[in-house]
Amino acid sequence: MSNTKNTSESQDSQEPQDSQENHHTSGRNADRRPSPMEVLRQARAQLAELTGLAPESVSSFEQSEDGWSLEMEVLELARVPDTMSLMASYQVELDPEGQLTGYRRVRRYERGRADARRAGGH
Repeated sequence: MSNTKNTSESQDSQEPQDSQENHHTSGRNADRRPSPMEVLRQARAQLAELTGLAPESVSSFEQSEDGWSLEMEVLELARVPDTMSLMASYQVELDPEGQLTGYRRVRRYERGRADARRAGGH
């Protein structure tokens, strides 16, 4: 029985070392900037959680001095036929680590309609 006690004590003494190692490892990961694909995934998930709307596509994506700026297209209202469904573009801002700092809807349109701003080449 004394062996069992010693084993549990030695395990207890190893736990803080393991947690310290994990802390140092997670600290290094926290300093690492996310890749563009990680930022896209985080932005999609965060916008969906906040709005309840799942982004269908990303129409604009760029890195700025303050982090990241994206424009995402979401389905706001499904209709039949699908070309009459109501879509929306959302401007999404993220900090350098990929955390959403703000969003706003910039336009609404029917899925089957061409963008008037670009259709005429203006």
